[in-house]
Amino acid sequence: MRYLLFVVAVVAVVVNSSALAEDRKKTPALREQVYSQLARAQQLADDGDVNAGLEVLRNVEGKLSSMNSYERAMLWNFYGYMYYGQDNIAKAIEYFAKVVEEEAIPQALEQNTLFSLAQLALGQGEFEQTIAFLAKWERITPAEQHQKAWVLKAQALYQQGDYKSALAPITKAIELVESKGQVPEENWLVLQRAVYFELGDTKSVAAVLEDMVRYYNKPEYWVQLAGIYGQLGQEHKQLAMLETAFQQGFLTKGQDLLNLAQTYFFNDVPFKAGQVLEQALQQGAVERNLRNLKLLAQAWVAARETDKASAALLAAAKLSDDGELDAQRATLLLNAERNQEAISAARAALDKGGLKQPGAMHLVIGMAELNLENFNAALQAFAIAKKFDDARQSAGQWERYAQAEQEQQNRLMELRADMKTSS
Repeated sequence: MRYLLFVVAVVAVVVNSSALAEDRKKTPALREQVYSQLARAQQLADDGDVNAGLEVLRNVEGKLSSMNSYERAMLWNFYGYMYYGQDNIAKAIEYFAKVVEEEAIPQALEQNTLFSLAQLALGQGEFEQTIAFLAKWERITPAEQHQKAWVLKAQALYQQGDYKSALAPITKAIELVESKGQVPEENWLVLQRAVYFELGDTKSVAAVLEDMVRYYNKPEYWVQLAGIYGQLGQEHKQLAMLETAFQQGFLTKGQDLLNLAQTYFFNDVPFKAGQVLEQALQQGAVERNLRNLKLLAQAWVAARETDKASAALLAAAKLSDDGELDAQRATLLLNAERNQEAISAARAALDKGGLKQPGAMHLVIGMAELNLENFNAALQAFAIAKKFDDARQSAGQWERYAQAEQEQQNRLMELRADMKTSS
């Protein structure tokens, strides 16, 4: 048998009419013969025989015409308690509602029952009923006790979509607890954050998440706060949150690790971006797909890690349908003066095809061959490159330069030959 969190039945058992003499209504007495039967019903239920307890209540109900308002209220209260214990919430609400319909009942019972009804209605998704029960409860409850209902009221208003009205009670509840040097309940902060989110108040969402990180230090709150900082354009704060979360071991999901790598990259820290992403790929936390390998390559290129960038581009190229990534690799290797590798990569790009600027690859081949002093091969490549609009002008310039270099080398070779002959 589960017990009511809001303890309606306990009031019914331990409170008698004389103890409630101070209530606003003159409450009739709860006679011993009625009380003993109600107590017997509860005992049966508490011992696990709910059906027997309900049968006792039905016998009492058979004498309803001879019972006063307080006795009837107690009967309905016990019915509600029993049905609640059976998880029959609809029946529990039905009987608890009958309690507050009775005249001349103790104010404490009316208050407790109305508050319980509000809780039960909220759990059933009956949000209008929740608000209505709370309104009745507030009318008979001193103002200084209304704080008890602030969170409940905010929950119901939020579920109704009345976000503006929900904000005040949840904020008051949180501020009251904090003013006492205490920590607000986590679900209160979750609700306040949700309200601000629905109101489009991103700065306040960030402020609430800052409290959630400070009070509860959960991985998801660090990640969420980092995301909000990103929305606010506070990239440095976003990076600081993600980096700290990573150092604490909070970032284990692939998407979170990707977010960290991207944030590093866009904050001009490409080496760390490459480190994080490479480790995530090796551990299998991040899928080894084309998009992620391209990001890895970009990070290593920006970090001027040629070997790592070349390896990432090669891996990505194997998953690509065109030669663009091979072309990028060819350019990277040429700039690193790794000429033979650049030639191989450029030829792979041309073989795969689908290039936006195919002429550029013939230029790469020509420049790499020129660096290797293979002048005839270089001139052949430049001649081909001149056939493409994207490379014609540059190819012509490099062709002239290559011809001049070739002529100079030929003159030097002739000079050496003449000197050898004359000696």
